[in-house]
Formats: sequence, structure tokens, C-alpha cells
Amino acid sequence: MTGPGTNTYLLGVREVAVLDPGPDDANHMHSILAAGKQSIRWIIVTHTHRDHSPLAAALARSTGARLIGLPPPADGRQDERFQPDELPRDGQKLVLGATALVAIHTPGHASNCVCYLLEPERLLFTGDHVLGGLSPVILPPDGDMAAYMHSLDKLGGYDFDRIAPGHGDVMGQGKKVLEMLYAHRTAREDKVLRCLSSRIAAPTLDSLTADVYDDVPVERHPWARFTLEAHLIKLAREGRVSEHNGVWRVLRG
Repeated sequence: MTGPGTNTYLLGVREVAVLDPGPDDANHMHSILAAGKQSIRWIIVTHTHRDHSPLAAALARSTGARLIGLPPPADGRQDERFQPDELPRDGQKLVLGATALVAIHTPGHASNCVCYLLEPERLLFTGDHVLGGLSPVILPPDGDMAAYMHSLDKLGGYDFDRIAPGHGDVMGQGKKVLEMLYAHRTAREDKVLRCLSSRIAAPTLDSLTADVYDDVPVERHPWARFTLEAHLIKLAREGRVSEHNGVWRVLRG
């Protein structure tokens, strides 16, 4: 599920900030320490899923660096060992030596997701909020589709060009990437409603997953099921669908 792996970014020269140190892996820690030499002063995480933050604790012990990020939500899917020294506020400019990052709270993929904007470079670090080549999984109940869509809109209000994701390559035309991602989620939601309306048999979450994600390899359906559930929860809150005893239906307006 991490594609080519989790991207770790090092920012700065004389004083270095490490963004998303990744899973607790000794070889990866050695690589970070070798690249940062004796200059690592800050460790920043975009969120606390276990492929992004677990190495932070060991790296902080080794370097004395300050941990920055939001604490893990209690949904059983997080790095519960992550204990930040500083909680970034939405819109706060974090001054990290000669480098400064703007923290942007972007709940959706997880409630504690934060993107970071390197303004001089017009480069946005997105963690798993925006990925290279695919849409992130939204994991209810902590993950929230309505919040995710709102956060995409929110990011569009910032001045940036390139996106540095948590997985995959750096992407140009960042605003267009956001537009395409928003359109993809909207199209998937429309498909959810079409599939609900066209089914004769009582549609359950499992049967809907097969229909709504018929364009996705079957081995990915267990993950797609989470995002489908997030779509359904959003639609239910909007009064467009309802659920009873595991069966979903469209509410006619």
C-alpha cells in the first residue's frame, strides 16, 4: 500500500528538518543520519499512520531533535508512541533555522493530517493527502470524506506549483492535480449513487464495493471498501442515503 515506499524529505543545510521519517527501520534511520550529518534539529510528521511517523522517536533520541506534529487519534491504526514537542497550528509559519514552512491542517485521510508549504519554492508537502498517481484511502471513522473534500478546496487557496507527496514522485502543476483529484472523488461518489439506484438486490457494503470499484483490481477491494464506507457516511450525513441493518439505499428527494 506504500507503492515505492514512504518519502522522507530533508530541508535545510546548516540546520536540517526531517519531514516524515517513516517506519521504524534501522537502515532507513542510518540513511537519514548520514544525509543529515550532525545538523538534524527538527522532525516533522504529516500524520501518524505507521508508515510515516514511528521512526520519529528513535531519530529524536539519537539527534535531540524537536518533534513537531499532531498527536495520534485513538482509532487503533496510528503510531501511538508519537508524542510531539510542538503542535503546529493551522496557518502557522514554522521557522526552522533558515527554512520556514506554513502548516496547513488538512483532515480527511486522517484527522491529524497536516500539509506543509515551502513558500519560496512554491512546493507543498502533502503526506498522504495527495499521492502520486492515485487517490488515498479514507479510513473511517477517523478518516472523513467530507473533511477530505473540504481540505482539497482549502489547499487550492494557497500559492504553490509543485506537490511533494508522501509516496511517489514530485508532481508539477499542483493545482491541476488537486482539481483532478477532486473530480475523481466526485465521480466516484456519483457512481456510488448510480450503483445504489440500479441494484435490485439489497445492497450491502461488500456487494457495493464490487460494483463501485469494478475498475479496480479485486485484490485492492478490501482497501477500497474503507473509502466506499467514507463516501456512504458523507452521503448519509447529507440526507442522500440511509443504512438499516447493513443495507444501504438512496433516499428520494
